[in-house]
Amino acid sequence: MADRMQPSPLPAEQQRALFQAAAEEFATNGIDAASLDHIIARAGIDAPAVQDRFSGKADLFSALVDRALAVLFHQIGPFDLNALTAETFWSAIEEYYHRAIILVDHNDWLVRFGRLFYHLRDTPRLGAATTPLFDVTRHWTEALILRGQRLGVLRDDLPLELLTDIAMGVLEPLDRWSVAHWTDLSEAQRQALPEQHIGLFRRLLEDRSAKETLPED
Repeated sequence: MADRMQPSPLPAEQQRALFQAAAEEFATNGIDAASLDHIIARAGIDAPAVQDRFSGKADLFSALVDRALAVLFHQIGPFDLNALTAETFWSAIEEYYHRAIILVDHNDWLVRFGRLFYHLRDTPRLGAATTPLFDVTRHWTEALILRGQRLGVLRDDLPLELLTDIAMGVLEPLDRWSVAHWTDLSEAQRQALPEQHIGLFRRLLEDRSAKETLPED
């Protein structure tokens, strides 16, 4: 028997309404207590249109993860590792972070999504749903560190895997704290985050051997 033809994506406005409603429902009630019927009603979309495209709440949450990534990368723009030079390495990363801050300022649902994401990550039964995003983030972080090493900007006295573990071990707490306290931060405090956070990574990962070498008499 032939596979059933996949339905076309929802129109852009309906997609936005659905994912905003889903983010609010999941953030308020978690996945277990969230109601797909409530999400559909809040979004103002016909139930069959949603049910034909998503098998259930978990499927919808997975799509929400994909959408969050798509929104981030589309609106912030691409980050070309190969375009980095020794002179632009840190400033380019900080500028990219600033663009992310601006995006989050204009999309409150990303903060709600971030809080839900870490709540799920801390829930043994549900935490597996966060693994794909962390796998992508780890892969990108490792590639960034490798690029920095090749440029002579980042230390190479420790194994790449260990340096990636260190970076991820700092990145997650910083991200957790930021989404947890976002609404408490002033605009000035938000704008200061890139310099503060990237400065921390610099102190951990930067190759200081050349700077620490004393000049010969």
